[in-house]
Amino acid sequence: MTQKRLSLALATTAMLAALSLPLMAQDKSGANVGPSAEGATPGGATTMGLAQELYATGVAQGDAITVLAAAKLAASVEVATAEPAALDPAKVVFAEGGQESFRKKAAPAAPAAPAPMMNDGSPRAAGKATFFNATSEDEGAADAPVTADAMFAKAKELAAGDEALLGLIDDAMAEGSRGRIGGAVQWLSRLPAGQTDVWEVPFYGNSYAEVAIVGDGDADLDVAVTDENGNVICYDVSWSDKLYCDFTPAWDGYFYVTVQNMGGVRNSYYLMTN
Repeated sequence: MTQKRLSLALATTAMLAALSLPLMAQDKSGANVGPSAEGATPGGATTMGLAQELYATGVAQGDAITVLAAAKLAASVEVATAEPAALDPAKVVFAEGGQESFRKKAAPAAPAAPAPMMNDGSPRAAGKATFFNATSEDEGAADAPVTADAMFAKAKELAAGDEALLGLIDDAMAEGSRGRIGGAVQWLSRLPAGQTDVWEVPFYGNSYAEVAIVGDGDADLDVAVTDENGNVICYDVSWSDKLYCDFTPAWDGYFYVTVQNMGGVRNSYYLMTN
């Protein structure tokens, strides 16, 4: 991800997950990033993130066709909605100075942890802890990122009077969920101004991984993704509330997604993974 400025001192978390291996122990002291997965194509998390960005562009331009394209992208993804578990705040260590100097430090060694996820078809698990005091009680204008149905409705509004375009929108809506991309999971967080979420998310080694943050547009979100050793995988501190990150972990492990609300109102955002 392109670095635009580094005013965000990167968040921390980390648990040194001592996973037992049957024979030779794998070196887990470096960055948990392996070679790119050959032939990997963007999955549901990235597609939904792009749909939100395209929608915002279409609305800003008053362009029904762009909004329709965003709606079709959003409708093409099968997303499971999940609730996060509570992440133990003791696993998260902030540098002196708190939120302003916000950066990663190694946590004390933790007891042996279970494998980060079970390959039994269950949705990926995630834990979340929220830090610091809210600086505003303003809930903002939006309650969550825009759904595919709302995108279609906006496309119709912008296309009012254009019968040909309205017909295209109706056709796209009728197409519905046919051929949907599956496998995406999303968690909703309503993050007040001034507060910071830290998420702990597991991924398998040698498997393509996607992380997306999709905000509601009400406030700027600074985002960092680190591995269990504190290595930065990607970050974005631009004036945006969206981040797309894909990588291939070298081993089964936990990753930490830190989301800081830099605005003056609440931002209700989705954390999404493949």
